[in-house]
Amino acid sequence: MSELTGRVALVTGAAKNIGRAIALELAEAGAGVAVLTRSDAQAADVVVEEARRRGVEAEAYLADVTDEAAVEQVVAAIVARFGGLDVVVNNAAIRSEVPFGEMSFQQWRRVVAVTLDGAFLCARAALPHLAATGAGAIINIGGLTAYTGAKHRAHVVAAKAGLDGLTKALAVELAPQGITVNLVAPGLIDTERSSALPDHHQTHATLVGRRGMPDEVAGLVRYLAGPTARYVVGQTIHVNGGAYLG
Repeated sequence: MSELTGRVALVTGAAKNIGRAIALELAEAGAGVAVLTRSDAQAADVVVEEARRRGVEAEAYLADVTDEAAVEQVVAAIVARFGGLDVVVNNAAIRSEVPFGEMSFQQWRRVVAVTLDGAFLCARAALPHLAATGAGAIINIGGLTAYTGAKHRAHVVAAKAGLDGLTKALAVELAPQGITVNLVAPGLIDTERSSALPDHHQTHATLVGRRGMPDEVAGLVRYLAGPTARYVVGQTIHVNGGAYLG
């Protein structure tokens, strides 16, 4: 029996990198895992198989977190499949880089929508189920640049900063329903990328002399989802090797 045995977690953006590590860490803790991705079905299926090898139930779901109807349908399907929903991890995000003067409104809206609107829609759809558990948890995944700023990332910085505000607002409102809401802010994490390292990875340095690993973020999420973190509410916790001292 592990600390999350019998609980069910939804992780968005869970097909790779930090989201994948979180899904597998929660599975390691005994939680059933719903792996949500927008389009990477093959990678999501791999995560599901790895989670099942840890002895838990797992299922992959395809949906765009900015689509209200799709999010509601996925949450309903998760509850039907697993019998409930106890933990929501809002990890889905877009982290593109565009000089501000060249940024289109469409580019701005897409990044803000995935990060901020997606977290809103997933939390709202899950709310009655989280409240029903008496010990629900929402864990939002922020980012270093929301606190340091970064060039070519106005949309990302604004969205992640908004996620910090949403975390505090929901923490105040939902605590009486037995739901904890917290934010984990990773920074300078070694992940797979389709392009060069972002600028802030090259201009910031860690105190520990290395970049972090996705598992080091996932371990904190596991704690916040568990029974020993019920007194941790409305907090932003940084995982960045000392690159930013919040």
